[in-house]
Amino acid sequence: MNILPLPAFTDNYIWLIEENGKATVVDPGDAKVVDNYLKENGLKLENILITHHHYDHTGGVEQLKESYECNVYGPYDSPFKGVERKLKENDEITIHGCSFKIIEVPGHTLDHIAYYSAEQDVLFCGDTLFSGGCGRIFEGTPSQMFESLSKLSTLDLTTKVYCTHEYTQSNLNFAVKVEPHNNILVEYKNKIDEKRLKNEISLPTNLKLEKDINPFLRSHVLEIKENIKDFAKINYPTDLETFTAVRSLKDNS
Repeated sequence: MNILPLPAFTDNYIWLIEENGKATVVDPGDAKVVDNYLKENGLKLENILITHHHYDHTGGVEQLKESYECNVYGPYDSPFKGVERKLKENDEITIHGCSFKIIEVPGHTLDHIAYYSAEQDVLFCGDTLFSGGCGRIFEGTPSQMFESLSKLSTLDLTTKVYCTHEYTQSNLNFAVKVEPHNNILVEYKNKIDEKRLKNEISLPTNLKLEKDINPFLRSHVLEIKENIKDFAKINYPTDLETFTAVRSLKDNS
């Protein structure tokens, strides 16, 4: 299974899975980007996977569906009306011979799902988990997002994380402010700064790294609790209170 990023808009990635001349795309906000790649490489589009309803993830679906005979998978309760095969927690689908399990991860939106293949060590998580960050909470609650990220954090540490935005550098700039003495984080930030200077993609990341550097997976860490307690106005914040304060601080930074 070959997974390639197709850059779209200013900072989106449409992930394309290619296997023996057949293709699947994840969150195709821009049909033209996908169509051009398929034609240039002689690929047949078989499937579209949608993680949530936002237009930058679904805007190209209708045109691609008109051009190709493909399946459109997505959340069962999505406001996006183009979903044909509706998926919920623990459903499984087979893509290019590989099984993907559905994980419901509300928070960023209420309909958000992720696609996880244990056999491939691959997670397509849309705008829920980013490298060094997580999605803004537009429709859900901090508690829902915290629970969704907690679900993802229990997957195998070797899981490769394919999120859909090039936010890594800005996320890490924030992360070092709330956990400045995390040497792994500081070293990774320096590495990403060098990559982005060369305009190189920062993704995919992996779950082990994210658990070491991502403040939204590290609400239990004492240094983070200490650094946000004045902002949170709580002397001894719980992990959820810490997460909520860090998300609010990031939103206002």
